[in-house]
Amino acid sequence: MDILKIRNEMCSGKTIFDFPLRVTFYARVSTDKDEQLNSLENQVQYYTQFIQEKRNWTYIPGYVDEGISGTSTKKRDSFNRMITDAKAGRFNFIITKEISRFSRSTLDSIQYTQELLEHDVGVLFQNDNINTLDSDSKFRLVVMAGVAQNIEDHRAGSGHGRHIRPTGPR
Repeated sequence: MDILKIRNEMCSGKTIFDFPLRVTFYARVSTDKDEQLNSLENQVQYYTQFIQEKRNWTYIPGYVDEGISGTSTKKRDSFNRMITDAKAGRFNFIITKEISRFSRSTLDSIQYTQELLEHDVGVLFQNDNINTLDSDSKFRLVVMAGVAQNIEDHRAGSGHGRHIRPTGPR
């Protein structure tokens, strides 16, 4: 896949759906509670059907991590296998629900998407409307990745009894 050529053609009006791509998906939930597992099943079903319905795309089975936090990639076996498979050329496009499914670390989000692009693999963060094959995606990715990390930082802080005390006059 020639990313520069695709970016140029997208600037001329083509969409990502016009290109012959080998497409997979990544889905993750952070707990194994029933409602999250239902969400995971829905993600898998949705993305399988979504990819298979695109006439120019070839479906590659997806990667799923269940009950694993997005704050680190170390324990996410499917995520790490997906990165390895991407580097091996098994597919050239990944769809995921949103940046926080991919990673809640700004640094990881930027590092992995850049690494994937260096191996000619794009990522679509569907709910965030960010396609790394778009020429303007880097800025939006940095902003949204920062938001995802801020939410996680806030969750971690409030979940462990750490509270910020107001300063100034009382």
